[in-house]
Amino acid sequence: MSNANTTAKVTKITPVRIVDRIEPCMPFWCDALGYRKAAELAHDGRLGFVMLEAPDDGGEFMLQTRACLADDIAPAAALEPHTVLYVEVASLAAAREATRQAKVLVAERTTSYGMRESVVVDPAGTVVILAEKA
Repeated sequence: MSNANTTAKVTKITPVRIVDRIEPCMPFWCDALGYRKAAELAHDGRLGFVMLEAPDDGGEFMLQTRACLADDIAPAAALEPHTVLYVEVASLAAAREATRQAKVLVAERTTSYGMRESVVVDPAGTVVILAEKA
């Protein structure tokens, strides 16, 4: 049970699948299942990250290569996750307070894409990126 004073308001959760290479995944997700690439980032001459959206509100998820994750958040990559959760919150300060018992990998950073983030590990070992629009 959580105390309402220490509960962070989650506005959106997006899974990030960590993969060796993104390009072989694209035909499955885009051609076969109808997802479209909403954003991408190159890394070492290949795709390092993509955000995929399904038509008709079928959800979204992201793919990120292990190498890109290692360059972006080395402490998270060291845990060798298969999936990372990207959790958008109304207040990063409230989320950090609510998760103060969690192991912190990155206390806070501001990204080039306009988010303030903190990276923690939940009790099950899942890497969770808490993010608030800057």
